[in-house]
Amino acid sequence: MSIDNTKGCVLAKNCPSRTILNHLTSRWGVLVMIVLLTGTKRFSEMRREIEGVSERMLSETLKQLEADGMLIRHSYNTVPPHTDYRLTEHGIQAAEKIRHLVDWLEDSLPEILASRA
Repeated sequence: MSIDNTKGCVLAKNCPSRTILNHLTSRWGVLVMIVLLTGTKRFSEMRREIEGVSERMLSETLKQLEADGMLIRHSYNTVPPHTDYRLTEHGIQAAEKIRHLVDWLEDSLPEILASRA
């Protein structure tokens, strides 16, 4: 598989789209994207909303998504320090697609669980 300069190919081992997809669909990446789809959030707000995420994993996930251009981190020069996060246009588009998958999963959960039994 070759990498086309006009489009990514996640099946190609060297295509950067594979890394970005991994960040978006990671355990915490999906949840961060959904939380930020509702608007700008502070780190502590996200930590409260995403049950079970550690500070380290949330911080790492936010750094990855920021590097991928999915979100913007804004620090305010205040005491105490204030930092918030919001989705970029690409981040909003990705989060909306992720939200559709999550909506389907939540709506289908009873049937899915019944088929597992």
